[in-house]
Amino acid sequence: MIGKLKGIIETLGDDTALIDVNGVCYEAHCSGRTLQSLPRVGEAAVLFIEMIVREDMIRLYGFATEGEKSWFRLLMTVQGVGSRVALGILSILSPSDLSSAIALQDKAMVGRASGVGPKLAQRIVSELKGKVPAGVSIDAGAMGLQTALGEGVATGNVSDAVSALVNLGYGQAQASSALARVVAKEGEDTPTEKLIRLGLRELSS
Repeated sequence: MIGKLKGIIETLGDDTALIDVNGVCYEAHCSGRTLQSLPRVGEAAVLFIEMIVREDMIRLYGFATEGEKSWFRLLMTVQGVGSRVALGILSILSPSDLSSAIALQDKAMVGRASGVGPKLAQRIVSELKGKVPAGVSIDAGAMGLQTALGEGVATGNVSDAVSALVNLGYGQAQASSALARVVAKEGEDTPTEKLIRLGLRELSS
């Protein structure tokens, strides 16, 4: 089994990287996030590899970090999540962001990925609750929001408010931190619109 590749980047495609390892070129399918993190063609690179072997194919999937690779494996355990969907999720969410979204049961955040509808997003956050891979951290903002919520599971209004602030351009850590402060003061039953308004106030202060 191939677990890691160290070599020279031969070519970069829309969703693949071709790595030359001592004259042998390996094609690895990668998330958009991993491809953006790779150096230019002709430069040295390292990819953590997940190799999937089936009757009709052998395919390599490459990741910039062990955390991303671990999340890929975990996402694939959910019914309806194949390699393409898993890579789509990892293209828009970092391992830390994905851990936070699962911890807060934020299906709207996961649903931003290509190929993930509302039902699948709900299944992902439900089935993977409490299954954050070892070595992958949850950002401090999400931890603060979990504390403010008691059980650490965001109600629909809170997760909607987090997603709204993220869609406005704030990072998930920033949005979670701001809403943790709001929820601690106002309570988790505060209407979404008020949460967003107060969250924006916290972010601008």
